Amino acid sequence: MSEVTAAAPRRLLVVWHSFTGATRSMAEALAASARDVGGEALQVTLLHAADASADDVLAADAVVFATPETLASISGAMKDFFDRSYYPLLGRCEGKPYALVVCAGSDGHPTIAQLQRIATGLRLREVAEPVLVCTHAQTPEAIAAAKQLPEAELERARELGALLAAGLELGVF
Repeated sequence: MSEVTAAAPRRLLVVWHSFTGATRSMAEALAASARDVGGEALQVTLLHAADASADDVLAADAVVFATPETLASISGAMKDFFDRSYYPLLGRCEGKPYALVVCAGSDGHPTIAQLQRIATGLRLREVAEPVLVCTHAQTPEAIAAAKQLPEAELERARELGALLAAGLELGVF
């Protein structure tokens, strides 16, 4: 009689940074949805960019990068993560699925383009359209204020989490 061994859970890593809470709430909504859909077959790890490393990316089956747009760029903490991780990852994560979440005050597209350039250099494989949330914060006070995102925006993050969980579970990526 042979024993049936349970397959190791697939791993989804969410590397995030947030100044005002908007990106954090998107990352948390995405992770919660992925956990709900993936159940015990999916291990979801939510790591602040300052705490994440190349080893975390290498251990994951898929990665989400979630960042606010800061001066038309990724946040400093996310840049620090890539500064520490890019060369240790180079040549070691080709084809790894990834997705993006960007929270911006007005545009967001330069940040998405920057993240996609980094991912292209690492030869990561984009598996979903980036989720871009625009808060329309334009004054110094509005930009720095804590953010409560509308439910519809959080739902977009949940949909991405569900998509990633289902794709990992089905072996699509």
